[in-house]
Amino acid sequence: MPTTPHDSSLELAARLDSNASVCHFVSSTPLSSSINEVVLAGQAALLCGVPGNDVMVQLTNPAGKLVRRRYSVHAVDEERDQFTLWITTAHEGPGSVWARRAQPGDEVDIVGPRGKIVLESEADWHLFMGDITCLGSAYRMAHSVEAPGQVIFIVETDHADDALTTTFDEGVAVTGIFVDRMGRVKDDPAGLFSGLSAFSFPPGRGHAYLFGEFHVMKAVREALLDRGLDDESIDMKAFWRVGRNNADHGEPEKGD
Repeated sequence: MPTTPHDSSLELAARLDSNASVCHFVSSTPLSSSINEVVLAGQAALLCGVPGNDVMVQLTNPAGKLVRRRYSVHAVDEERDQFTLWITTAHEGPGSVWARRAQPGDEVDIVGPRGKIVLESEADWHLFMGDITCLGSAYRMAHSVEAPGQVIFIVETDHADDALTTTFDEGVAVTGIFVDRMGRVKDDPAGLFSGLSAFSFPPGRGHAYLFGEFHVMKAVREALLDRGLDDESIDMKAFWRVGRNNADHGEPEKGD
């Protein structure tokens, strides 16, 4: 018989008008110095929603307290009933430890789908900007762009092998700009600014999606407004924040 999710997961899913399920850990594969690809099985289509959505993973912190971390869905394999998360592992947090140490068959509570940022279907071109935490979500969203669409990635990396790439359908124009952090502190937007300065907006209607560190995303948003994008053409989601652990619900703390 299937295992029932923790009561708190069921209550959370009901409050969020979402779904809760117990999934099984299939595998964790290092893709680069900073990213592991985690594959989970169970209720994939129900939990993962549309490109841009994320899931909440229930974990245990070092003090033994139940916490949740949110991860964007990178891919869904409905035939196998599996889904994939790209999780950064170059730090010591509940999620990174789980991604490195979980064993095949381990059970984990998942609540999903979550998230409000989805692809703007009317845009002629799509700009994805952020650090490496954005790659999983950005690639899933970009794969849903239909020809003759255009996608642009400006991503800051910590290591050369973090510049992970993917393939796209013929007819979709792709530009990728990977910027080496070169030792800059992680709340310094200079790297993404340099990538943005090397990029000219294409003609037509554009839409930007910003995923990454709290302060950097705010600064990049202002830079895009200065470049001529309007507020309705920019979606921003801070995945994490320098100097602070994410709250127990998986979001970075708010404030300046």
